Amino acid sequence: MHTVKLIINATKATPTPPIGPALGSKGVKAIDFCKEFNAVTSPFMADVPIPVKIKIKEDRTYTFKFTTPPTGYLLMRAADIKKCTGSAGKEVSGQVSYKHIYEIAKIKKNDECYKSVELEQICRNIAGVAKSMGIEVVR
Repeated sequence: MHTVKLIINATKATPTPPIGPALGSKGVKAIDFCKEFNAVTSPFMADVPIPVKIKIKEDRTYTFKFTTPPTGYLLMRAADIKKCTGSAGKEVSGQVSYKHIYEIAKIKKNDECYKSVELEQICRNIAGVAKSMGIEVVR
């Protein structure tokens, strides 16, 4: 069994690199995966990056699971910035409120890795990511 991890924009999967070579080298038809992925991610806004883990069996069948968008992406959307500062801690590239942090935590709570973690701890984790990105958390 092979596992392929990719980050693909919702509804924008195409059999071009990196998807085509990653799946083609394992014997999976990339066009079939792309059609299925685009259909499943159609409820998401276009261009939202979706981390996906594809498990490919020996008979070349596959299953895939996707998680919520990366925390950094959600923070940048909440702060309405395109790019973070290169010197976090010295420069502030944007601001988010505690309400933004809480809403992002509610989204991230759906991830498998956060199922048994309290919402408060997820909020602290997200605030730490914001700080490392140069995004200030305000009241």
